[in-house]
Amino acid sequence: MKKYILLALLVLSVFLFVFFRSEPEKPAPQKILRIGVECDYAPNNWEEHRHSEFNIPLANHEGYYAEGYDIQIARLVASELNAMLEVRKIPWNDLIPALNRGEIDAIFSGMLDTTERREQAAFSDTYEISKTEYTIIVNDASLYAGSKKFTDFRGAKLIAQRGTNLDRAIDQVPGAVHVQPVETVQEMLDSVVSGKVDGAVINLDVGRSYEATHRNLKVIRFPEGEGFVLGFNGICAGVRKEDADLLKGINRALNGISRSRRQKIMDETVSRLWKSIS
Repeated sequence: MKKYILLALLVLSVFLFVFFRSEPEKPAPQKILRIGVECDYAPNNWEEHRHSEFNIPLANHEGYYAEGYDIQIARLVASELNAMLEVRKIPWNDLIPALNRGEIDAIFSGMLDTTERREQAAFSDTYEISKTEYTIIVNDASLYAGSKKFTDFRGAKLIAQRGTNLDRAIDQVPGAVHVQPVETVQEMLDSVVSGKVDGAVINLDVGRSYEATHRNLKVIRFPEGEGFVLGFNGICAGVRKEDADLLKGINRALNGISRSRRQKIMDETVSRLWKSIS
């Protein structure tokens, strides 16, 4: 009798071993990286209404998609973090508040790590291609199209986007008229094209893309040492101050993207932007 009991226990042990060994492991839940983007600052970010292999659906704007250099960098970061990328369109001046309210995990929206912003959020290493520079973009038919130095803009009406370092930089141009800022880059450029203002302060790389895609806009090239003086590192991703592990992960991912690859991403992004509006 004892022999049969031992045999039964042995059979049961083998069965349980095989059963639990053969049961497939449950996959770990997919992590989600929720990012906030303005979607109005080409070529860094813009909005499209048709899906492509390059854009990402906007989680809070059904039927629309986010594209741009910021988006492509965020895709690489999310992949390195083994996370699914979720993109939310958020007005520029609400990006940091939305981050700190917990609505998003990070900002990838052409944002600079200024002293003021570093008080509200933590910032990654820069992910732009080259050092950030500011310039002035004008109507190529205006009297200011041939300007080469700040003093050429004495008395000129200059505008920028509200809540940005661009707006504060206007005060570096001696004698310029600081016009009330507007909410979006498009409003800023419309003011230049319509002649409402004489020029707009803009990031040089961004300005070059608008110059290439708009026949009536021209970027002023200031000589070395003659342009704006800036007090920040450059375009970075923003996270909540307490999210140290996420910040480390983002920096690790960014450090794996070479300068040549970043340039290739930007070139291809500008090419797609040009095709979309031509």
